Amino acid sequence: MDVTLLGTGCPQCDPDRLGPANLLRHGDTHILVDCGSGVTQRLVAAGSSGARLEAVLFTHLHSDHIVDLFQLVMSSWHQGRPRPHRIFGPPGTKAFVDGLMALWQPEIAQRIAHERRPSAAALSVDVTEVAAGATLDFGDVAVQVVGVNHLPVRNAFGFVARAGGRAIALSGDTARCDALIEAARGADILVHECFIHGAMQPIAGVRTAEGVQAVASYHTLSSEVGGIATAAGVRCLALNHFVPTRFDRAALLAEVRRDWSGPLVIGEDLMAIDAESLTVTWRGGAIALGK
Repeated sequence: MDVTLLGTGCPQCDPDRLGPANLLRHGDTHILVDCGSGVTQRLVAAGSSGARLEAVLFTHLHSDHIVDLFQLVMSSWHQGRPRPHRIFGPPGTKAFVDGLMALWQPEIAQRIAHERRPSAAALSVDVTEVAAGATLDFGDVAVQVVGVNHLPVRNAFGFVARAGGRAIALSGDTARCDALIEAARGADILVHECFIHGAMQPIAGVRTAEGVQAVASYHTLSSEVGGIATAAGVRCLALNHFVPTRFDRAALLAEVRRDWSGPLVIGEDLMAIDAESLTVTWRGGAIALGK
C-alpha cells in the first residue's frame, strides 16, 4: 500500500502546491482522500484517474477540500468510467453533492444528449454519510474514520487505511488530537497537516494578527507535529497541507526534529511513499528511508 500526496497546499493559490488531496493505492484499489483544486490533473500525473477510483473520502466540507468534485465527475466520464462515483463524508455531504449536481444539471443533460457516449453512469454520484468510529471496507482495504478537532468545523475526520499488514494514517485538518494519535498508533506512515506559525505573518489589507491566531487555533503547529508522531509511535512522518505554502524547509526540519527522530518527509505534490519499504519517489528519483 502506498500514498501519493496529490496536493499539499491550502486555500492559498500556489502553482507548486495545489489543493488538498491524497491517493491511497493497494493493488487495483485506488481511493481518493479529499478533492482539492487541480486534483484531476494530479491523479493523471500520478498514474491514476477519476475513472479508476473505488471511492472518494472527504475529511470535512471546507471548500479547499471539495472544490474540484464536479470536475472529477465530468473528467471521469470523459475517461470512460463505467459506474457512479461513491463518496463518503461527514453529515452535510449529501446536501452539498445534491446541490452541486443540481447546479450543473442543465450542462449534464446537454452533454449527454450531444456527446452520445456509451454510458452516463459516471455522471451519477452515490453518497454515504459516515460518523467517527465507522470502518469502511473497500475490498482488501479497511479505512477507519477518526473524529478530529477542527472546531468550529464539526464532523471533521482523519482516516487510517489498513491493507496487507500495513497502515497509513491521514490527519485531515486538525489541532492536536488524542483520538488521532491513538488511532494512528504504530502506523507505517502518518501524513499530517502542518501550520508553520513563524511563516504566517499579518499583512496589511490581507490578514490580521487576530486572523492568523484564529487559523492557527484549529490546525497543528509545526512545533507540535513531531511530538504527535512520537506519541503515536509511527514509522514515518510525512508533512502536508502546509499553511502557508511557502516556508523555509531547513527551518521546518529543524523544528520538527526537536521532538521526532524517525524518518521525516516534507511533502511535495506528487510525492509517493510506500508503506512497506518506506521508499519515497518523486520527480523520477527514489529515496529509501528505512527497512
